[in-house]
Amino acid sequence: MKILVVQESDWLKRNPHQQHHLMDRMVLRGHEVKVIDYPIDWPKDETNDLIYHREVYDNIHKVKPEANIQVIRPAFIRKPALNYASLYYTHKKEIKKQIDEFKPDIIMSLGLLNAYTGSKLAKKHNIPFVYYLIDVLYALIPEKAFQSIGKKVNMEAIDNSDLVISINQKLLELSEELGAKNTILIDAGIDLDDFDPNLDDSNIRAEYNIAKDDTVLFFMGWIYEFAGMKELAIELGKNKDKYPNMKILIVGDGDAYDKMVAIKEEYDLGDQLILTGRQPYERIPEFLASADFCLLPAYIDEEIMQDIVPIKLYEYLAMEKVVIATELPGISKEFGYGHGIEYVQKAEEVLETAQKILDEGKYEEIGKAGREYVKSNDWEAITDKFEKALEELIK
Repeated sequence: MKILVVQESDWLKRNPHQQHHLMDRMVLRGHEVKVIDYPIDWPKDETNDLIYHREVYDNIHKVKPEANIQVIRPAFIRKPALNYASLYYTHKKEIKKQIDEFKPDIIMSLGLLNAYTGSKLAKKHNIPFVYYLIDVLYALIPEKAFQSIGKKVNMEAIDNSDLVISINQKLLELSEELGAKNTILIDAGIDLDDFDPNLDDSNIRAEYNIAKDDTVLFFMGWIYEFAGMKELAIELGKNKDKYPNMKILIVGDGDAYDKMVAIKEEYDLGDQLILTGRQPYERIPEFLASADFCLLPAYIDEEIMQDIVPIKLYEYLAMEKVVIATELPGISKEFGYGHGIEYVQKAEEVLETAQKILDEGKYEEIGKAGREYVKSNDWEAITDKFEKALEELIK
């Protein structure tokens, strides 16, 4: 089948999410995929150009080197507010172009504005439209004034959908609240061969001066202001003598990266706070192998975090790592209790919680329970469900 994916995030630079894993694997199964995306981090570009001109990228893959996906990036105006107005028209034009030339069997969207236009055009051309709900997108709009509009647009796109696929139970409930008529749950997945608990960690530990008796607290991904990592680093900075063998290892960048660098200097954390910046996805299992505890200590009252279940949690658990996370509704509903995740109320509790687990000798028991809980979420099984859902929709 031919699948046209439309989203309002960066397919090329952002770390692999569910859609990347699925689409790479769908291509390897003989399906053809094209993606319309948007460079969401454009304000950080070092350019004074007013117009971002249309670009096309061929032979793109995110997790499977044999995959071959074309990514199309329509033009837009590089000015706040005008970027949304221009995006609406250029993405609409591009979707029309792809309907005429690519002739997709399915249009699948993960966005807001282009989801709305995509759903309308799909209905007009009698093409099944799938909304893939992996996040509360309207809550992620930087401009608070636009969030209520974003929610209405989201509801319109969902109302126009032939099928809404959610990746966790909380998002499934949200999709129903937003008006989904036909909705199914397909969990996130893991490549169990890549995320092997027996991977060697010696190279990473040697590279970053991590001793055998050091305890590594690991975080990967985009470092949001609300990720809790600033608070954790400050807590370690204040208690270096109490936790001399605790090290925080952060793989990724983001909004709070520069503040993390400043905290490292202010509290003289040296190699107790390791900031690697962004790393190739292929190295992530190796980094994970070096971890003892994996973290998601985001602000517990942050609206954006209420319903999501990041894919990295499955990868953490697959590696038999004990996860310490704030007790966010989406996560606690998805994983429950006693399945590899230990909950805290705030980031400042992470150090004490980790030390307690080690002192009580519970680490191995908790880690194995996590691996056992997620072992059925292999990506090939998830792709089977996804492929079947699309084929049935076409029929």
